Amino acid sequence: MKTYSAKPADITRQWYLVDASELPLGRLSTYVAQLLTGKMKPSYTHHIDCGDFVVIINAKDLIVTGEKATKKIYYKYSGFPGGLTETALKDKLAKDPSSIIFKSVRGMLPVNKLRDGRLARLKIYNDGEHQHNAQQPVKISIKELQ
Repeated sequence: MKTYSAKPADITRQWYLVDASELPLGRLSTYVAQLLTGKMKPSYTHHIDCGDFVVIINAKDLIVTGEKATKKIYYKYSGFPGGLTETALKDKLAKDPSSIIFKSVRGMLPVNKLRDGRLARLKIYNDGEHQHNAQQPVKISIKELQ
């Protein structure tokens, strides 16, 4: 019996709709990373991008547990002396909540040539409205899957 290997022409991509207000950030990000890589498909092949499209809504209602809102710090360095900028999670959540989810999902994807293509299939919206109704995304309740 031969080992199955998916080919790029054989891949069919689904659209999934996920609500960010259902679960904490880490659990949401791990599930979205699995959808983007396609690991839940029986035709998964590690060197071929088999993942699906994921639309995340309600990013402004993101849930974080414990004291992460005040103690989690995001760092940005300009490369110049004194150019280190620190931003708390609560400040970043007030300014741009979609960037928090993006960075979290990006950190959970494998670092290889397929990562940029997978992240391009991730669509994040701050409120409940999105522009992908024509693709008929399937709503997934992650809370029920846990």
